[in-house]
Amino acid sequence: MNLTELNKIATAMVAPGKGILAADESSGTIKKRFDAIGVESTESNRRDYREMLFRSKEAMSQYISGVILYDETIWQDAKDGTPLVKLIEQSGAIPGIKVDEGTQALPMCPGELVTVGLDKLAERLKKYYERGARFAKWRAVIDIGGGIPSMTAISVNAHALARYAALCQAAQIVPIVEPEVLMDGDHDIDRCYEVTQRVLNKTFQELRVQRVALEGMVLKPNMAISGKTCAKQASVEEVAEKTIRLLKACVPAAVPGIAFLSGGQSDEQATAHLNAMHKLGPLPCPLPWGLTFSYGRALQAAPQKAWSGKAENVAAGQSAFSHRARMNGLASRGEWQSSLEKKAA
Repeated sequence: MNLTELNKIATAMVAPGKGILAADESSGTIKKRFDAIGVESTESNRRDYREMLFRSKEAMSQYISGVILYDETIWQDAKDGTPLVKLIEQSGAIPGIKVDEGTQALPMCPGELVTVGLDKLAERLKKYYERGARFAKWRAVIDIGGGIPSMTAISVNAHALARYAALCQAAQIVPIVEPEVLMDGDHDIDRCYEVTQRVLNKTFQELRVQRVALEGMVLKPNMAISGKTCAKQASVEEVAEKTIRLLKACVPAAVPGIAFLSGGQSDEQATAHLNAMHKLGPLPCPLPWGLTFSYGRALQAAPQKAWSGKAENVAAGQSAFSHRARMNGLASRGEWQSSLEKKAA
């Protein structure tokens, strides 16, 4: 393992003003998104849509540091025969790959899930590296509800995340470690804070046990946020303040960067929360790690709608993508203002 090289890639992934595009929707998820815009989810339509994003010169070169791909996408070529991985590289961004294989019910833990996909992961990573992937992603899913999460669910998911991360580093691939505490439910922000703290502490304990070099990884956590159906929704300022406090308590300074998931927030909400964290950041002391975005739906909902599967709408789709990428790029420096959204509208 060349840790210097891994650290260089991880640092580039969280470069100031740039973030990661999560374009790794499974076939089932992208079908739901395409159904919503009246587009058939065929292999060629999925390819055309992602090619449109990767050819968005302004967005990709100025605001996107890396792209997480799905297995199908990493092997696809653009219409002109150029591998999609090459389009990403040509824009100056880093190609990455989602390697988990989804979730299964966790035995003896009703209502809880464990992420699977460790079998043969070492062999798969080798092939992905040869194809051009320089980082990977694995998502653990932790739900909040009556009596959950259990310590069992937190432990087995943290253990799997750490095993995945160690395999990645052995294959010279930077692991994105994503322990997502879901925002589904009626819990308040303090309950989210408490569960996320337990999850992060257990995850970093497992990463140390399995000898993962923290300097060669990126963390992709949820924000401390109210559940979607909670009667009292926390303000932007409270989300920012509690998220920063949580991260300072749980995330070692050796980690080069943190790239948030959007987790069901609206486009503008996800941007506003990230921006507010940077407004707080330097007080009372600077943040020890880069803080940016790794958004999927919050970057893609607008371009998907503008494109709607029509070749004549490619420019409109790229314009919508560039706008959302720029807004989040500004937020990752604390330079976003809601008036910029209104101007674009």
